[in-house]
Amino acid sequence: MALILVGLAAVLGMTVGDARLDSRWSVEKANRWYEKQPWIVGCNFIPSTAINQLEMWQGDTFDLPTIDRELGYAQGIGMNSVRVFLHDLAWEQDQKGFKSRVTEFLKVADKHKIKTMFVLFDSCWDPEPHVGKQRAPRVGVHNGGWVQCPGAKSEKDPSTWPKLKEYAYDMVHSFRRDPRVLMWDVYNEPRKEALPLLKEAFQWVRSASPSQPVTSAPFGGDEAVSAFQLESSDVTTCHNYGPANELSAYLDKLAVGGRPIVCSEWMARTAGSTVKGNLHVFKDRHVGCMNWGLVAGKTETMYPWGSKEGTPEPAIWFHDLFRADGTPFDPAEVALFRELTQRGG
Repeated sequence: MALILVGLAAVLGMTVGDARLDSRWSVEKANRWYEKQPWIVGCNFIPSTAINQLEMWQGDTFDLPTIDRELGYAQGIGMNSVRVFLHDLAWEQDQKGFKSRVTEFLKVADKHKIKTMFVLFDSCWDPEPHVGKQRAPRVGVHNGGWVQCPGAKSEKDPSTWPKLKEYAYDMVHSFRRDPRVLMWDVYNEPRKEALPLLKEAFQWVRSASPSQPVTSAPFGGDEAVSAFQLESSDVTTCHNYGPANELSAYLDKLAVGGRPIVCSEWMARTAGSTVKGNLHVFKDRHVGCMNWGLVAGKTETMYPWGSKEGTPEPAIWFHDLFRADGTPFDPAEVALFRELTQRGG
């Protein structure tokens, strides 16, 4: 009987013990959606004036003029999408204001012909986020101010999850029919300990009935987490910071599932993931791609993972494409983006 239940669950897209369909899109529906999209090409975006998600979204540091200017850089090289991280604490602090600022962001992105993939939860970096004034950058430290969402303590404490459910449901439900929203990324790089919350979060998002696809990208972490992400996503997303040959091999494995693929994190020059080497791979395979970073700023992601405070600016940046004034790190890179997105010079 157990084997029969497992087999039936696999066919119906259900979790054993869950009495309802999880409403995951069929492969056919996912591919129909993807066929209507242009080649998805963009970046992970945070304005250069924000050190983390909270500084981006809190009312006193929300910097729409910089967002507008920098999304213009993205549009100028043919990008049509951005991946943007939200935060439950910014929502809890000021729900109405937060959603108003998200709406303002979407208006500006749409002006630049850019759709947005929102990330709801995140297991990376500082485990103790707090509202209010955020730390100053530590020059040379890669992502020295980025914060987890909801934070390690809450991630493992189910007594805090009702508020997280309210946040996730409210954000998705509020924008569930908005054509400016490309996808919902439920959880960025969840740790093994986050698997119970990851499972709950997918249900919360599904319960809001979004018209957009729902996803979460496996990234080489815990196998059970990765399996759940792949089995639960409408569109397959992934993270890959390897050189072109490794990227191609990984995409071959993912393609077996038959779903559209979007690589929602890539480009780490000194790790071998480069615009020159990898952008053609995505284009040739019609795989969507969003490199990490647009404009070098307070996140300090021009420096490599593990960099130390006081490190001088590297001759070869790790992430990011532009300086704050719009000067490209490498003109040849932005030229290739323009070429492959069929834009002029």
